[in-house]
Parts: sequence; structure tokens; C-alpha cells
Amino acid sequence: MSDLSPRREKILAAVIEAFISNGEPVGSKLLSETFGAKISSATIRNEMALLSQLGLLDQPHTSSGRVPSQSGLRYYIDHLTDSFALSDSEARLIDDGMCFSLSTVETQ
Repeated sequence: MSDLSPRREKILAAVIEAFISNGEPVGSKLLSETFGAKISSATIRNEMALLSQLGLLDQPHTSSGRVPSQSGLRYYIDHLTDSFALSDSEARLIDDGMCFSLSTVETQ
């Protein structure tokens, strides 16, 4: 998938962040309040429809807002979040925790 325009990226990020915050489908009204007068509700609806056609957003019901798809979440993680590197000690802690978790599951 090609990179999205900056406006589409902002809308996708806003949908994902609002969905993570409240666990509910996100509508254009909520996003228009988030963006203020910068982007109209109609433009947001059109962009959300396009993001749905691209497979980045899903619409659970005809009259509901949008939720992120797995592809949308992957795009968000790959393109819209700051990446960071783990230190060696952080990586060891994660590895040790995963080994502990797996060994606990295997013994049950």
C-alpha cells in the first residue's frame, strides 16, 4: 500500500486513538470536534470512506462510525508512531518474561 496523504494519516491516527480511548466506533462528528474548523465533517466522512475502501477502517454497521482494521493498525504502527530501540537489558527482561510465561503455560 502506498503512503497516505498527511490529512488521511491524521484522520486514521485520530480514529485509532479515539477507538483505543473509548472502545466505540468513531464518527465524523467526534473527529470534527477534534480537528476544530480545520477539516469539515463532510470531508472527514469522505476520507473515512476512502480509508474503508483501502481496508484501513471497518464500519461495523451501516449507520455506525468506523473502527480500525488490522491493516489500519499495522499502518499506524509502521508509519505513524515513533519507533524506538530497546536496550539490551530491556530486551533480556522481555525475553525472560516470555520464557517464564511459556514455561508456566506448559506445566499447567
